[in-house]
Amino acid sequence: MAIWKILVLFFGAFSGGMSVFLFKGDNHKNLKLVLSFSGAYLFGITVLHLIPDAYHGNDNYVGVFILIGFLFQIVLEQFSEGIEHGHMHKPDHAHVAFPLGILISLCIHAFLEGMPLAEGNQNQLVWGIALHHVPAAFALATVLLANRQSKGKTISFVILFAIMAPAGYFVSNALSTGGIGNLQQYFNRIMGVVIGIFLHISTTILFESGPDHKFTIRKMIAVLLGVGLALVGFISEL
Repeated sequence: MAIWKILVLFFGAFSGGMSVFLFKGDNHKNLKLVLSFSGAYLFGITVLHLIPDAYHGNDNYVGVFILIGFLFQIVLEQFSEGIEHGHMHKPDHAHVAFPLGILISLCIHAFLEGMPLAEGNQNQLVWGIALHHVPAAFALATVLLANRQSKGKTISFVILFAIMAPAGYFVSNALSTGGIGNLQQYFNRIMGVVIGIFLHISTTILFESGPDHKFTIRKMIAVLLGVGLALVGFISEL
């Protein structure tokens, strides 16, 4: 188990959450570009690596679990309010409460995202997930502060979110090596669920455009760079 993967996953999310104390205001165009780049990169990795690997075992039910993962992410977003996409929703000042549903759903999302990293050479995916968690953690910290959580509590919950992807990596590694019961035979189906989640997240990011439903030039360049980098990595491994 590579320590560098754990560090990249953790500090990607942690740095994103902590940056909320450095950048003020509602204009976060650079973070939106990072989100577009990571979404495109994640989509490329999913199509080029994860889907072919999941079907390696000739399991005809993998597609069913991809659909389950896709639908499960839709359910999660009913509670997370789209924070996975970098969305920040300010609460109604007449009703301010701790966003427990957002925190739990986002942690489940991050945990599942870390699971594919234990199978094969997934170095590119590590960077994709880490980049994706930068704006997600920033949005989480923003929502927590908007809900009048203290600075200390906000940092604590960002740390909790930051350790979820590494935790998913640990559990998935135990599954893939048979360290937890005899669940290795179901690993591809578990990956199918994760693939469905990745497909939903990445395509939602890609299809989200401006108010006029058009991509800006900067977002188009970020998307092309993300897909291009995933393709370069794929070609280099052939």
